Amino acid sequence: MVTQAGPSRARPLWVVCALVVLAVSMIAALLGGAADISPWQVVLQVVDWLPLVHVDSGLAPVEQGLLYELRLPRVLVAAVVGGLLAMAGAGYQGVFRNPLADPYLLGAAAGAGLAATAAIVLLPSVAGSIPVAAFLGAVGGVFLAYTLGNTAGRAGGTATLVLAGVAVTSFLTAIQTFVQQFKVEELQRIYSWILGDVGGGWDQFWLVLPYAAVSAVLLLLHGRMLDVLSVGDEEATSLGVPAARVRLMVLLAASLATAAAVAVSGLIGFVGIVVPHVVRRIAGGSYRVVLPLSLIGGAAFLVLADLVARTVLAPAELPIGVVTMFVGAPFFVAVLRMTRRAST
Repeated sequence: MVTQAGPSRARPLWVVCALVVLAVSMIAALLGGAADISPWQVVLQVVDWLPLVHVDSGLAPVEQGLLYELRLPRVLVAAVVGGLLAMAGAGYQGVFRNPLADPYLLGAAAGAGLAATAAIVLLPSVAGSIPVAAFLGAVGGVFLAYTLGNTAGRAGGTATLVLAGVAVTSFLTAIQTFVQQFKVEELQRIYSWILGDVGGGWDQFWLVLPYAAVSAVLLLLHGRMLDVLSVGDEEATSLGVPAARVRLMVLLAASLATAAAVAVSGLIGFVGIVVPHVVRRIAGGSYRVVLPLSLIGGAAFLVLADLVARTVLAPAELPIGVVTMFVGAPFFVAVLRMTRRAST
């Protein structure tokens, strides 16, 4: 109780600081791009977009259209997707009590990717088929990884679930590659989607928003219960917390978040590992703090990653999934080493 009281009391301050970081990241992302626009004019234009506020930014109609039709929806989609992936990672880590659990490594992203690819190939004209298929695929991928991991029992240690997730991810990716061959003319589009893309415009944003709202609310409501589950299922049951139901709800919410993110942005890895671990290092391990800060921190992280993807090779563009892998792969190795030291 004592160890979590401090972070809980400091929660409003951490949230305010995280929101400031997110706001600065989004402004920087609006500034970044091939077109050279005055930073002050961009800030004024953002203020002008606020309800009941009217400010003359001095931007030409073409520049206003560039910001509103291209950069703003891209920044918002990156923020939503990053927040969802980070929250999903924190949720999976709480459910499995494994610091290496992640949507990308647990098979959820691969399952959602396979199902979404199948929807693109087999149901191209069915509206809304991609997010629904991605959700079912995400749940199926996590179920396969969890079932496979349990076959080793507890003797496999903390890495068992991760290894099972890697095996399931490889298997589902192979099937996805096979499915792609049924529509060779769409390979370029599918591969671009697999490597991650948040530039789909306002349609992507409005598509992901309802799923994001539902999954985020569900995960945030279960923060306190995940704290109780961290002491063990028997202790949680004795305190009146239905462990099995809580795990199922968090698992479904995290899978919904992963599915929604994958459906609009493709496969973007390591966000669910990097952000929750940074949050724990800074603000403590209480999930009442970790979940909301992961939501905000994940949004800021992916907005900045997309900014790097758009500018590092300008005027060419680097897939955003490549940027997150550059950051996440060494970070994952570091977390793996820390986990190994803690278990010995």
